[in-house]
Amino acid sequence: MNLRLQGIGMTSRRTRERMVRRLEEHGIGNAAVLQVMLETPRHIFVEDAFASRAYEDTALPIGFNQTISQPYIVARMTELLLDKGPLDKALEIGTGSGYQTAVLAQLAKRVYSVERIYPLQQRARQCLNDLRLRNVRLKHADGSWGWEEYAPYDGILVTAAADTLPEPLLEQLARHGVMVIPVGNGRSQVLQRVTRSEIGFQVEAIEPVSFVPLLPGVL
Repeated sequence: MNLRLQGIGMTSRRTRERMVRRLEEHGIGNAAVLQVMLETPRHIFVEDAFASRAYEDTALPIGFNQTISQPYIVARMTELLLDKGPLDKALEIGTGSGYQTAVLAQLAKRVYSVERIYPLQQRARQCLNDLRLRNVRLKHADGSWGWEEYAPYDGILVTAAADTLPEPLLEQLARHGVMVIPVGNGRSQVLQRVTRSEIGFQVEAIEPVSFVPLLPGVL
């Protein structure tokens, strides 16, 4: 691993180890998720000006009024997605910085990720290439429609808040598949886990969250 990926000082592995200890203290218990969070250099997914803050438990701006989610939320959503079993195909709505994509790609066989903002997608693509993650496909499109071509998905992870559960995403979820999605607007957002059964959808409210809204169209 080159020096940029390895990190030094506030971007070093030792700093990542402290981040992982905090995640454990906040209740993240999935060992595989914690190991991937330890190994993934979050600092390469943020602008250089914020690299020294990459392992703080806070969201950081990535441009275009978007943010990279705080490490706890990334770990929590990933843990919830994996809780029902291993993932063959995962769909991510909102590639953003590509950090959540990178975490997912190390825990699922195949990841399909949709981003509506083209410059963000291209920046994320470079980071994923730098990490040599070859099991990811990216698409520039309106994420609220999902990615029907490769459906159904064992897991769907949505990194922007929808007003209601998007019907196309529900339709693209495999039987016994799991979707983790923030639902609501403004300060009234709740992280939900949706599990598809033979007869319908089971929805669990997990905890309050704060995400940028899931917007239509492309940029």
